[in-house]
Amino acid sequence: MADLEPVDESWSSALAIVAHPDDLEYGTAAAIARWTAQGKRVVYALATSGEAGIDGLAPEDAGPLREQEQRASAAIVGVDVVEFMGHQDGMLEYGLALRRDVARAVRRHRPDVVITGNYHDSWGPGMLNQADHIALGRAVVDGVRDAANRWVFRELLDEGLEPWHVAQVLVAGSPAGNVAVDVTDHFDAGVASLEAHAQYLAGLGDHPMAEPREFLESFARQTGAALGCTFAVGFEAFAF
Repeated sequence: MADLEPVDESWSSALAIVAHPDDLEYGTAAAIARWTAQGKRVVYALATSGEAGIDGLAPEDAGPLREQEQRASAAIVGVDVVEFMGHQDGMLEYGLALRRDVARAVRRHRPDVVITGNYHDSWGPGMLNQADHIALGRAVVDGVRDAANRWVFRELLDEGLEPWHVAQVLVAGSPAGNVAVDVTDHFDAGVASLEAHAQYLAGLGDHPMAEPREFLESFARQTGAALGCTFAVGFEAFAF
């Protein structure tokens, strides 16, 4: 991994928009713990409730359970506002509806920075990404632009939501990552936030992702070496 530059942290508020409960906890939550400890405000908005994510549990039961686990997980890293957009898990489609919901969330919360997940087709060589992640990530990048344009989604004006310009988008887990943040002092909080998704992790069986500390450490240590610290989380950063 090439050397990485530190993330620009000269901001005070962020909105994290991802597809499912647990998406933020596979690394990004440790960075969020660092930022909330600095006094920054972070809000979570999830496109789905992850209701299709536990094979042995029907969606009508899994959805409320996963929402509860996400709220508990967020609290561990200092986030007290967690919203769910109500899209169907496993069936996210890139398009106007998703872009509108992103733009609406951005205009409502008016963050300096938007955080999202990897929108690329893969995580790296031989590691395919999942359809919901791709659709949501693309919609976030475009929805951030939409949020700043008064004449796109004019119905948002009727809702009292004026345009809002986001300074930076941070894409977690991107194979094109160019910046990173030192999470050495907040790595344990990140692990605990993933462990809070207990029922989801149990449903993974013997998958490597079901072992939070070992799984997170393998990536955080590699990224830390590129930043010059013990543990780090990487992002692809866009300035708007």
